[in-house]
Amino acid sequence: MMLRILLLVLTLFGTQAFAATQSNVLLRPIELDTGSGTLYGSLVLPKSDKPVPVVLLIAGSGPTDRDGNNPIGGRNDSLKKLAWRLAQNNIASVRFDKRGIAQSQPAAPDERQLSVDQYVNDAVAWGDKLKADPRFGKVFLLGHSEGALIAVLAAPRIDAAGVISIAGSGRPVGQLLREQLQRNNLPPALLKRSFELIASLEAGHTDDNVPPALEAIFRPSVQPYLISLLRYNPAKAFAALKMPAMIIQGTHDIQVEVKDARLLKAAKPDASLTLVHGMNHVMRIVPMDIKRQVLSYNDPNQRLAGEVGDRIVRFIAKVNAAQPSSPAHNGR
Repeated sequence: MMLRILLLVLTLFGTQAFAATQSNVLLRPIELDTGSGTLYGSLVLPKSDKPVPVVLLIAGSGPTDRDGNNPIGGRNDSLKKLAWRLAQNNIASVRFDKRGIAQSQPAAPDERQLSVDQYVNDAVAWGDKLKADPRFGKVFLLGHSEGALIAVLAAPRIDAAGVISIAGSGRPVGQLLREQLQRNNLPPALLKRSFELIASLEAGHTDDNVPPALEAIFRPSVQPYLISLLRYNPAKAFAALKMPAMIIQGTHDIQVEVKDARLLKAAKPDASLTLVHGMNHVMRIVPMDIKRQVLSYNDPNQRLAGEVGDRIVRFIAKVNAAQPSSPAHNGR
């Protein structure tokens, strides 16, 4: 949801060749029966005679699918590429379509019933499924953008081995929305009304008096979800993590700023922080040029920033070395 909002506010409306060969990597569909609908995903599993670490990849907001693609922002395959990068280093991954998105569309509740807590519950259920699977060792949660908050909230409930935040906000979404709307040069009356709507939602109240120009962001049916999102302080949630954590942030991200990463680091000083020079929100190295930025959101052939995969692999290796998995306990 947050990515969709920010893309709207910002008016952001060939497959890479992988070194890993399919002979060494199993590609399998995977599904999760949540009791309120089935969620569908993709498993990338390196062939191994012993359990391998596995990363649950949690996509960003709005209609972003398991691969990191969004009909508003475009197709860039960011999470799909990251899954393959992990597989090259003997790390399994599962990425999934959130309820209501792509193959998991039938599991969608009415928009008025959607909440951050539902997404967190789904991530917890996926995590429990992976921890019960003997093919896997330690389970890590990785969230991108709004998915970072979902990962942070879900991790303690499954006792994840580690948490990785990529382009995760360190500030409440209400603050980000105000900043983005102000930068978008809205007419004074609309800006004033948008601030009133945010304040009402932060207080836990819906408001049906939404001007047509603000419907895309504040339509009444999405307000319950926004209320559930606005009540969280990402830095506070990050500070509560007891397991190892990693923060990755691009310096050329036009949606989430470096200061957000620094706020997360300040909240949990023992977390590692990597600032990737020149990286944007979809993990590509792109100049601070709005045209080039927008084009990168819809270019699946552009390579991921190499440092992202390198740092994640090192982080997982370090956690595994510090706390080796026991097959008898399946990484618990």
